[in-house]
Amino acid sequence: MASGVAGCTSVSYYAQSLEGHVQIMAARKNVGKLIHDPSTPVALRTKLTSASAIRRFATDELALPDNSSYRSYVDIGRDNVTFAVFAAPQFSLTPRTWCFPVFGCVPYRGYFSQKSAAESAAELQQQGLDVYVSGVTAYSTLGWFSDPLLSTMLRQDVIYLAGLIFHELAHQEIYVNGDSAFNEAFAVAVETTGVRKWLRATGNRAGLRNYEIDRQRKADFLGLIAKTRDELRQVYASPRTSQQMAAAKTAAIDRLRVRYRQMRDRRWAGYRGYDAWFNSPINNAKLAATSVYGEQVPAFLRLYDLCSGDYPRFYASVRRIAALPEPSRAEALRNATTCH
Repeated sequence: MASGVAGCTSVSYYAQSLEGHVQIMAARKNVGKLIHDPSTPVALRTKLTSASAIRRFATDELALPDNSSYRSYVDIGRDNVTFAVFAAPQFSLTPRTWCFPVFGCVPYRGYFSQKSAAESAAELQQQGLDVYVSGVTAYSTLGWFSDPLLSTMLRQDVIYLAGLIFHELAHQEIYVNGDSAFNEAFAVAVETTGVRKWLRATGNRAGLRNYEIDRQRKADFLGLIAKTRDELRQVYASPRTSQQMAAAKTAAIDRLRVRYRQMRDRRWAGYRGYDAWFNSPINNAKLAATSVYGEQVPAFLRLYDLCSGDYPRFYASVRRIAALPEPSRAEALRNATTCH
């Protein structure tokens, strides 16, 4: 894995990635055996039983890969499996990217150690970059390994778990090297449509109502972010001095927080699920990281509808678009009028 990588820092980065992943793979336990093991705690057995049913649904109803991923379990003993470090210039919303074998170029570096992530973030900050560090509950090896269920994936409710399984399996279905915005939006679209279909199939009407409310709040949140990104693009493209640009940047982020509080208290009737995001520092790296997961999702959902909710047809259409050169990919997705 380290072949062709220059510098001791890069070699050490690959070493920590390999070591962290191997430790997880070595600790896997078969889900079926855990479910039938009388020593398995009742709460864990219940969650694993649900996860097993969700995994079957993913293959049978969403046409996602039928392999050994998410049929084993690992208790990793911490809140996050990895930490993603994002960076962007002080006056630009274009994230810095890092390129890796197999996975291509992505707008973050992942670390199994929070300490290592913090050290990397500090180094990037010393270079004058905006930096954002985010904890990660699950990751995909794109089918190269049998990805296990992780204890971090079971921390929230079963709807959250279903979304994670569908999302990560979607990465195994289609992945375009070097186009994170495309990959993540596609996975979010599969996650969203898959959770809706699963909730309907299981007759969970209350869960579906709550899920749709959560999705609307997420759309509102992304709308706020998009507005601020547009404001900042204009700032960064203007002939201002660095001091003037910094002041305008601060003002735009302050307006974002004000708009959020107004929306939270009025439209959301006081729902505070996004308070932590807004109460922590906001910079270009954080705004860029958020946009990776949201900007193209509506276009993928529209394509899914054009394919009449038929997952194999939807995947085939996405593959055709994915095969286009990168500059044409987003435009083709945005302008699609039929499944073909």
